[in-house]
Amino acid sequence: MKTLKPKERKGQFRVAKIGENKCTLESYNRRDFYKISLVTKGWPPCQLCYGALAPIEVDKPALVLLNPLIPHSWVVPKREIESEGYFCVFDHDFISHNTELNGLANQMFNNQKSPVYFPDDKELSFLSVLFARMRTEADLSYNDKDNLFRSHLNLLFHEALQIRQDDNQVEKGSSRIAGSFFSMLRKQFPVDLPLQPIKLKTASDFADLLAVHVNHLNTAVTKASGKSTTTHINELIFAEAKSLLSYTTYSVSEISFGLGFEYQSYFTRFFRKFAGITPSEFRNTFEKYK
Repeated sequence: MKTLKPKERKGQFRVAKIGENKCTLESYNRRDFYKISLVTKGWPPCQLCYGALAPIEVDKPALVLLNPLIPHSWVVPKREIESEGYFCVFDHDFISHNTELNGLANQMFNNQKSPVYFPDDKELSFLSVLFARMRTEADLSYNDKDNLFRSHLNLLFHEALQIRQDDNQVEKGSSRIAGSFFSMLRKQFPVDLPLQPIKLKTASDFADLLAVHVNHLNTAVTKASGKSTTTHINELIFAEAKSLLSYTTYSVSEISFGLGFEYQSYFTRFFRKFAGITPSEFRNTFEKYK
């Protein structure tokens, strides 16, 4: 008697352009479909709400890998520039027959630090060509098309892993830069008056010494602390100014020089911005209530 083998489930795979057949970023958010989107254009920025993560702003080209088991939604404002790009969706059965592909999918979709990756120009070009090819091949009559798509998914996952590795390296580098900035900033205080004024008083001064672009420094510091480089510098200078005015007999002019201000009037303007009164008024008020 002939034994009948159970029918193999091939799974499902779909690929389309964003906007095709009225498909949007929010389309195909079913719990049984993995979804990978390549967003190449769109303005104003949209936000992805993904599980317990803080909302992720997508304000530049992005590769987005969505796990069907994690609740998610897009917040898309009225678009001045319509969203462009591609997306593909597939179920577990589609990848489960390929051990390597299944392993890559588990690596990319499980324990995600973030589902959003921001490729550089070279990576974006490769991903755009890959998705365009998948979309073209979706209309072809090719008997082994599913395995062709699995090969493309394999390439896509490896590209995402490289982007993630690059992002991790950038993040580590940014942490080192931010740490060096805070160390250099703290070493300048307390100020050794009257002979040694502080030398690093602007974001550019620190960036030059660290051999990085000032925007890169500010991004690293803001990411690490939530405050800009200039804010940290100004807060410490202001705190030191109050200390010197309160507990020393140095003149306002000497304090101004020691804190790196070329003219006393610049220091007065700076201090008034934060305290609402002049340095002399602050000193008189402090002495009054000692």
